[in-house]
Amino acid sequence: MGWAQRLEAEGTEPDPRFTLANERTFLAWIRTALALMAAGVGVEGFLPQLAVPGLRQVLAVGLVLLGSAVSASAFTRWARTQHAMRIGEPLPAPRLAPLLAIGVAVMSLVTVVLLVVAQA
Repeated sequence: MGWAQRLEAEGTEPDPRFTLANERTFLAWIRTALALMAAGVGVEGFLPQLAVPGLRQVLAVGLVLLGSAVSASAFTRWARTQHAMRIGEPLPAPRLAPLLAIGVAVMSLVTVVLLVVAQA
């Protein structure tokens, strides 16, 4: 049995508006993942050398890995939400949201500090 059949095996079909909203949320997570990966490529390709050798590459890889984690979790979030709607349970909290928020904040702060140090 495939994932779609397993998903539809329980509960009832939710209102199509909710299913489509869930799909839009999935696509927003995918756009966020793509933006993070593009930022990683941009950091490596366009950011000047930083005060600490190799740190630019660490930032770039961190952004790409964070984007990969968001992308990988987007489908499971969609499926968990769809399942909860089908069986009438509360919607699950996004597991990756705290990691995403903290990861982006830390990488942004490190980048700003290193750019300021490089200009001094």
